[in-house]
Amino acid sequence: MRVIAKKMLREFREKHTDCQQQLKAWFQEASKAEWTNPNEIKLEYPSASIIGNDRIAFNIKGNSYRLIVKINFDYQMVWIRFIGTHSEYDKINAKTI
Repeated sequence: MRVIAKKMLREFREKHTDCQQQLKAWFQEASKAEWTNPNEIKLEYPSASIIGNDRIAFNIKGNSYRLIVKINFDYQMVWIRFIGTHSEYDKINAKTI
């Protein structure tokens, strides 16, 4: 998969140093993945939430943070749409962000 908006991850890691390793690991795994549907993601990340509208929410650092991505399986592309705390996540519409 090609991950778009890496800068967003990098900036978040700089502010939240407690999740640097987890975000780096997620990025490396997603970059190497060849997911063809949300069920394949759930096999690898059982705690991930399939939100709908091609969006998946990943729990980062033991569910301290939420990462929302939009995936185009046909083109093997992942767009970072949101990364933040649970309180920040509660303020957004995950299906449209």
